[in-house]
Amino acid sequence: MKNNKSFIVSILLITIVTLASFIGSKKGEIVTFDLSIAEDATPAVLARVMQAKTDPLSEVKFEKGTYHFYPDKAFEKFCFISNHDDVMVRTAFPLFDFDGLTIDGQGSTFIFHGPMVPFLVDGSKNVVFKNLSIDWAMSFHSEALVVANDLKKKTFDIKISKEYPYEIRNEQLIFVKEYYEHSIGQSILYDPQRNAIAYDTESYTPLTSINRVAVQRYVNDISYKYKIDPRSPEMKDIGKEQSLRVEELEPGLVRIYNHRKKIPAVGMIFTAKGDQAVNRLAPAFRVTNTIGFDAQNINVHHAGGMGLIAENSENLILDNFNVTPSKGRMVSTTADATHFVGCRGKVVLKNCTFNNQLDDASNIHGTYQEVIDVIDEYTLGVRMGHSQQQGFVIGRTGDKIGLVRIEESFYPYDEITIQSIQPLNGRYQLITFNEKLPATIESGDLIENLDAYPDLLVENCNISGNRARGLLISNPKKSVIKNNYFSTEMEAILVPVESGHWYESGNAVDLTITGNTFQDCTHSGQNRGVIRFVPDDENENIAFKDVLIANNTFNHFDNLVLEIANTENLKFTKNTITNSGTFPMLFPENPAIRIKSSKEIVFEKNEYTGKADVMIETGKSMSDILFQ
Repeated sequence: MKNNKSFIVSILLITIVTLASFIGSKKGEIVTFDLSIAEDATPAVLARVMQAKTDPLSEVKFEKGTYHFYPDKAFEKFCFISNHDDVMVRTAFPLFDFDGLTIDGQGSTFIFHGPMVPFLVDGSKNVVFKNLSIDWAMSFHSEALVVANDLKKKTFDIKISKEYPYEIRNEQLIFVKEYYEHSIGQSILYDPQRNAIAYDTESYTPLTSINRVAVQRYVNDISYKYKIDPRSPEMKDIGKEQSLRVEELEPGLVRIYNHRKKIPAVGMIFTAKGDQAVNRLAPAFRVTNTIGFDAQNINVHHAGGMGLIAENSENLILDNFNVTPSKGRMVSTTADATHFVGCRGKVVLKNCTFNNQLDDASNIHGTYQEVIDVIDEYTLGVRMGHSQQQGFVIGRTGDKIGLVRIEESFYPYDEITIQSIQPLNGRYQLITFNEKLPATIESGDLIENLDAYPDLLVENCNISGNRARGLLISNPKKSVIKNNYFSTEMEAILVPVESGHWYESGNAVDLTITGNTFQDCTHSGQNRGVIRFVPDDENENIAFKDVLIANNTFNHFDNLVLEIANTENLKFTKNTITNSGTFPMLFPENPAIRIKSSKEIVFEKNEYTGKADVMIETGKSMSDILFQ
């Protein structure tokens, strides 16, 4: 009997060891690619990634060097990409449903050609990227030097290098790339002396390129049964025509006519990235439905869109993730450096550099979707508000959804939980809930996912030289912004509620801004505070709560440092405000601080040596607040 028991135990032990060995072998292979594939790495890399369904991968390494990736033999998939164009994406890295994968460039540079998304990560867990630089052979934007102007005739001449091939079609300037082209479209000036967006660029750019058409017949007779988006690609050109005209004076020298703003100064770098509705098609990283994303020592030198766009993902850490231009270019990415939509868990940005991108350093928010139909007691038909929100799924089974009526409150009037979501098309989805819908719900209300916001940390980052803002924070979870350097052409930190254009949900609660340096922000010409709290709806309802702004340094050329609206319980303490004298003041009549529709705002132990004649300007319904 004892022998039988010993035998059974031995068999069980052997079985367990064998199973453990088998499971270990399935964990995945470590694969190293060498420079033999560098001329076009797409076929070899793609083949091994797709083979991982049967032969698992745990790590992909690259011998240090430069690898080129072309779209011709890449994997193709149609993607709705939040805050981007919805396009057929090509990639060599379709990283779908991986669990525990590391991509280690070992110091390599990946050069992409044409509209590719270098890394398409979906439905994965514990994905790590490290020691890698990303660039494009030809950029998705174009740059030219302003070499002459005529202020009386309102023309200016630009010198275009061979790096930016172009054609002139019907007196329009078209920049031609590999597999891509763009018109002037969105444009802005860079100052090559400062390697940053030009001072007061809003007076000069974007170029005024649109007129109303002279002939339009019967167009206004078209009726639409349902709501339309006039900014969508199919609607945006109705009633408009190009007014700019260009001519080539000699090869590489082009004169621009009919610009109605100020004429750019000689020596500025003119940059253009094409029409807004079609110029975001190739982010460097696209991460969706993923739990655990870690990027270490990554350099994104360019992308035709954002450096990273993350949607509906959880626990994302970017450490030494840098967005900086290369090859003597002024511009890095053509949109945000990073962007997080509907993410949860934690989002960490630390030791990062976000320079010279053509939009914000980071935007962290949820999504509002509009109630169109009450289908039955449990089901709503909802609509995506912005064309670049199409296809976004607001949550997953069990998520808590808030019902919001902005004109009454920025906070939900009721909460329900998702049972299922059925997308019917890019704009319209059916959402069924576990609970009965409240009798008060009506068409035009908004929904937001109350579970899809992260704890946020932005620490030791350099955010400068870029167009637009530093950070947009629409996050009703704990957010800490500390020990960063900001020098941005618009607000360094914008805290909005955006319910009518981008439909970006979230109203900041529990926000700490501490130990940061703000150097000459808002220098583009817009009349805004360096830090700004503002909803896009004109009411006096409280949107933002529990804010601490402490131990920061504002070295500002202008007056307006802080702009507060619809805020409750904000403390501004131990900050130092000075006047830098870097640029002429744009708005010398401004106060240092502007407040409206707010309460429990406290200033204490601050030092001010700026030039404002008025320290604090308050709204009509508010009592005076003392600056200390």
